[in-house]
Amino acid sequence: MANATDHLWMHFTRMASYSAGEVPTIVRGEGAYVWDAQGRRYLDGLAGLFVVNAGHGRTELAEAAAKQAGELAYFPLWSYAHPKAIELAERIAALTPGDLNRIFFTTGGSEAVEAAWKLARAYFKRTGKPNKYKVISRYIAYHGTSMGALSITGLPGIKSDFEPLVPGAIKVPNTNFYRAPEHGDDPEAFGRWAADEIGRAIEREGPDTVAAVFLEPVQNSGGCFPPPPGYFERVREICDAYDVLLVSDEVICSWGRLGEYFGAVRYGYQPDIITTAKGITSGYAPLGAMIASDRLMEPFLTETGMFAHGVTFGGHPVSCAVALANLEVFAREDLVGHVRANEDAFRATLEKLYDLPIVGDVRGDGYFYGIELVKDKTTRETFTEAESERLLRGFLSTALFQAGLYCRADDRGDPVIQLAPPLIAEQQHFDEIEQILRTVLTEAWTKL
Repeated sequence: MANATDHLWMHFTRMASYSAGEVPTIVRGEGAYVWDAQGRRYLDGLAGLFVVNAGHGRTELAEAAAKQAGELAYFPLWSYAHPKAIELAERIAALTPGDLNRIFFTTGGSEAVEAAWKLARAYFKRTGKPNKYKVISRYIAYHGTSMGALSITGLPGIKSDFEPLVPGAIKVPNTNFYRAPEHGDDPEAFGRWAADEIGRAIEREGPDTVAAVFLEPVQNSGGCFPPPPGYFERVREICDAYDVLLVSDEVICSWGRLGEYFGAVRYGYQPDIITTAKGITSGYAPLGAMIASDRLMEPFLTETGMFAHGVTFGGHPVSCAVALANLEVFAREDLVGHVRANEDAFRATLEKLYDLPIVGDVRGDGYFYGIELVKDKTTRETFTEAESERLLRGFLSTALFQAGLYCRADDRGDPVIQLAPPLIAEQQHFDEIEQILRTVLTEAWTKL
């Protein structure tokens, strides 16, 4: 629509790039597809933004929202409750691993991460360790954009405008085995090294100052880095040894994305906190949550105890009603099982692209993959910043969309294409993704 840039300030968008052209405007969705204002169809290869897990056009989720809005459109969770929040908290607690039974609702992922850091600080102050306030996270990792979450984020390019940030955010190596600085021929040894870097960081900072470690099950930014064998087992040992909380940031990796309700279950580790959002409602309403263990709530159960934190729309009745309806869809259609049954086929279809000279690595799990692009497959030489700009923003982003595939061409680490389709996707969709990528990447190689 011609007037889209007159008043609408789009997120993470170079607004000047639309000064001479129209903004792509999406008006409808159905299943794994969306349509723009001109009637063109696109395969949604990113589930919106890792969000629309149950697929587009689910009228029962819209109806659940309308029904709840007619009964109770809004009431806060500040010293009061409402039935849908109670029911949803109970439903979530039944799905989480271990004793993660305390559900603190937010409206999205950044708020959930912010709440988790605040809880970690408050917990240690109330248990006699007031100097434990720092957090450790990984290079290139994205954990949100509010000031605390942005401090935990490991992407310098989106932080510089807002510095100085919250002090105490420490960075350690990520689990990109394709570019492992150590043990590049041994995934298990690499995983041990990467986990031990967390322990070394805790020692450098002082164990009495570190409150938490924030890790995604599969790191998003940089292009889907799965954990090496034994990585999370070792991280858990380190956190226990130093009395540091392990926060599993599952804003993307929960609700079936990795073939389990929670990524921590997929990889067999027990967090102290899980942060979640996105797929909890499949995007039909905004909702997030910080999920904490019972022991973390104990210091706040005294007569005057209170976690002095809250957000106006956290646990909104309409959003909770949508989340409950969404989980009914998950259960009835076994969407989590569907991902497990089809993830090998998805991987195998994407791995067909290895015959292209520009494809260096295909990595991920479940329905969550990154394809790293390279100049030289043998040496794994990557592109310069200028080359990456021309390749990703100058060609691939537009060309893939024009070819009918909505996905992410990402330059926050080495150049990658990210794919995370709705969990309803099947082989026909995998084939369509592969065919479009093959055509566009083949053309991209000729432009280098």
